Amino acid sequence: MGSDKHSARFLDKLKMERVRTMLTHTYPYPHEHSRHAMIAVIMGCLFFISSDNMHTLVEKLDNNFKWWSMYACLLGFFYFFSSPFLGKTIQPSYSTFSRWHVAWILVAALYHLPSFQSMGLDLRMNLSLFLTIYTSSVVFLFVFHVVFIGFWHLGLVSRVARRRPAILTILQNCAVLSIACCIFYSHCGNRAILRQTPLERRRSSNSTWLTKLVQIDELKDQVCSSWFAPVGSASDYPLLSKWVIYGELACNGSCPVTSDEISPIYSLWATFIGLYIANYVVERSTGWALAHPVSVNNYEKLKKQQMKPNFLDMVPWYSGTSADLFKTVFDLLVSVTVFLGRFDMRMMQAAMTKTCDGDERKELLYDHFTDMDDFWFDFMADTGDGGNSSYSVAKLLAQPFISVPLDDDTISLQRGNVLLIGGDLAYPNPSAFTYEKRLFCPFEYALQPPHWYKNDSISVEKPELPEGVSDLKHYDGPQCFLIPGNHDWFDGLNTFMRYICHKSWLGGWLMPQRKSYFALQLPKGWWVFGLDLALHGDIDVYQFNFFSELVKEKVVGKDDGVIIITHEPNWLLDWYWKDDTGKNMRHLICDFLKGRCKLRMAGDLHHYMRHSCTHQSDGPAAHVEHLLVNGCGGAFLHPTHVFSDFSKFYDASYDSKSAYPSFKDSSRIALGNILKFRKKNWQFDFIGGIIYFVLVFSLFPQCKLGHILRDDSFSGHLGSFLGTVWSAFVYVIEQSYVSFTGVVMLLVAAIMFVPSKISRKRRMLIGVLHVAAHLTAALILMLLLELGIETCIQHKLLATSGYHTLYQWYKSVENEHFPDPTGLRVRIEQWTFGFYPACIKYLMSAFDIPEVMAVTRTNICREGMESLSRSGAAIYYASVFLYFWVFSTPVVSLVFGSYLYICINWLHIHFDEAFSSLRIANYKSFTRFHIKSDGDLEVFTLGVDKVPKEWKLDKDWDSEPRSTVKMSHLRRFPSKWCATTLQQDPINTVKIVDHFVITRSDKEVGGS
Repeated sequence: MGSDKHSARFLDKLKMERVRTMLTHTYPYPHEHSRHAMIAVIMGCLFFISSDNMHTLVEKLDNNFKWWSMYACLLGFFYFFSSPFLGKTIQPSYSTFSRWHVAWILVAALYHLPSFQSMGLDLRMNLSLFLTIYTSSVVFLFVFHVVFIGFWHLGLVSRVARRRPAILTILQNCAVLSIACCIFYSHCGNRAILRQTPLERRRSSNSTWLTKLVQIDELKDQVCSSWFAPVGSASDYPLLSKWVIYGELACNGSCPVTSDEISPIYSLWATFIGLYIANYVVERSTGWALAHPVSVNNYEKLKKQQMKPNFLDMVPWYSGTSADLFKTVFDLLVSVTVFLGRFDMRMMQAAMTKTCDGDERKELLYDHFTDMDDFWFDFMADTGDGGNSSYSVAKLLAQPFISVPLDDDTISLQRGNVLLIGGDLAYPNPSAFTYEKRLFCPFEYALQPPHWYKNDSISVEKPELPEGVSDLKHYDGPQCFLIPGNHDWFDGLNTFMRYICHKSWLGGWLMPQRKSYFALQLPKGWWVFGLDLALHGDIDVYQFNFFSELVKEKVVGKDDGVIIITHEPNWLLDWYWKDDTGKNMRHLICDFLKGRCKLRMAGDLHHYMRHSCTHQSDGPAAHVEHLLVNGCGGAFLHPTHVFSDFSKFYDASYDSKSAYPSFKDSSRIALGNILKFRKKNWQFDFIGGIIYFVLVFSLFPQCKLGHILRDDSFSGHLGSFLGTVWSAFVYVIEQSYVSFTGVVMLLVAAIMFVPSKISRKRRMLIGVLHVAAHLTAALILMLLLELGIETCIQHKLLATSGYHTLYQWYKSVENEHFPDPTGLRVRIEQWTFGFYPACIKYLMSAFDIPEVMAVTRTNICREGMESLSRSGAAIYYASVFLYFWVFSTPVVSLVFGSYLYICINWLHIHFDEAFSSLRIANYKSFTRFHIKSDGDLEVFTLGVDKVPKEWKLDKDWDSEPRSTVKMSHLRRFPSKWCATTLQQDPINTVKIVDHFVITRSDKEVGGS
């Protein structure tokens, strides 16, 4: 109980804002021994490969072009498969799986290719030894941890060391330990008696400069004979004589007696195991474990939270494993198929709006800003995606003033008294997790809520004002009003109502609103109508009645200016989709407001664009003067060049005044789909790899490929190869079942994937071409894999004896290289009832995937698929899939990314799909408004081209005195984090993207 209280106090201390004592020293825990050991192993390999052997290997290039090309092809595929994980932090589970999966099947393939012995590497012995040592290490450490946990339950070890070992860490340690032993054996052997004879070095008049510079052989001998010399004989350790493996004698011919020297491989392995056990026991009994009762993982996590923000990454829209995306699809299907047209939360809100005194406007109309003299307000939309981008915008919104250059001067823009957010508050779906992590977290970092506010509380009576403030008119802090977007409606508006309408603070912004739509009366005759379009693309009849009554009853004056906020910019989307939505909105704007709508603002499209009406004497009058889209609040970027031809809305003409990013930059950014699709969407591997495998499933194996290998010329090889690809295609169409079904399903999906805005014939043509590219690529990859196996079989490198080739060879040489005169291996086999040798046998077979593929392939080609059992067929296709998945995943991403690039830049379709794939966090912006003393509305759109990725604690924020009474909006430095490089901080990189002025109705209309 005492230790639990101690842990609780420790956690509370870490959660405090000003943690200093614990962060002054960076503890080197956990040790990165796995990574360091791997680096040491690689460097050891390079060190021990003699320059003479490497020179000899290079000289054989001309004579072994076929094998070198196979090496290049194999290594190339594995490199492109691993490229998204190089130098980038990926989810640990998939990154670790990918690393070991690639290492496993790559080494298994290289093991069967020739020329490696020229480099001083006998992979057959090394692999056998590795798997044996690995199995032994896993078993030994498993027993140790079981015993240690038993001691812990009995109270024989420290009670605070209650952390259980991570299975993955143990497996990685065993792998690194085994690799180290194999490297030692490869270059020093298992020699028990070392002869002191001078080294014979080859000298040649044609020695290369590298040979003259480095004489590795001599140093290698010194390392093996001195640094890693055998520990002694069994007679020196009589108690261990029956529990060790012995070394082989280093003598010419047959040795007359067996060795009495302990194997240096065994002694090295025992040393590593002993160090691991000693380190594990000590660190959980003294030092760290006693001084820090909180688990290491929790401690490191809490410590990092004090030093850098825990922002989430951009949503992986093409992930094949994201539960959030599956939930998004499910919620959307339910909302559209079940509730759309049957139940509308807006009707429920209207029914609950009427108060006891009969005033229906009390919860929808807010007029407490009317008497303010110098009024500023901000607009943003589509936040709640990546933490870096969302926080960058939120930090700019939170600053008391922002200094930006304008023309040849620098102006200071005041923080908005009101923040308007235009929907899509969190991606990909509305949930407690996404709202808290993707919306509230960045805003609370930018501007902290009051100290007395509880995040989990529900606001019963809104607004919840600070102590001493009687009503909203007397509150001087920033306020926030929000409308929901389509993503907020996926769960029927449940999360929005819970977190927006029933909570009072978004960070340091007060949220007075109670419903999903509202009207704000601003100074100087300006109004803001916040409309909720739900998933219908239009306002409902209750909203229409509320806003139209404000006009009919002359609450909205004849000369007032109205700003209408919706989530969807239907003027652009209707033009793009060739649709006509928002009939109720059109009725409200054209027939009731009658020219008083000065500005329409929306998000949904994650870019900035402004169109202004062109005043033509012979044309119809514009019902809306300015159309503004700004969805750059944090979500991924959308293109602008796709909408460059828009010019008509409500029968009036409009000109494009500003676009961010520019049309040219937007088109250039789309090129990233070709080269960056897989790097940005590595989780798409799970979908793409399976699709490609299904497309060629019926074609495995290809038994008649000899004609391709028999041709002598390159053109002959190429012609035979392409002919075989065509024959495979014909087979898929005419005879296969699984592959043909996969092609048909993919074709249907590809046609449906093409946007409906274009004609049916063009959709079918695009879909057919898309599927043809994928099918061709899959067929080529299938043939390359089959040709590689066929080549190895013809050269007797595969399918020579059976499934257990490696194990049988190792058993034949085990006693020669690792003598066991005491019968230790026999005793272990008896004690484990044969389980230990069986594990090694089947582990070697499982490791040698190419041999399994080749042997099974030979049996199928000789006796037919009917000769295989169901389990045998499953093993064969699984082994093929392991390699084909590595080959296909980079290619499917390349083909699909190229398809998106062609569609977005040439056909101007797939604007959402082609840019969501890039997950671009840059080009973020918001719009700031200033109601001037003469009633004109000055508009500034502020943008940040590049969003920081690394943050640190802001020293100004940390050093500024805090007061429990002082609200965060009164602070000079309200935001907790700043960019690691201050020159990249949004405050220093923000710029004016667009600037114009909207005049009042009783003045001449102007804009620039």
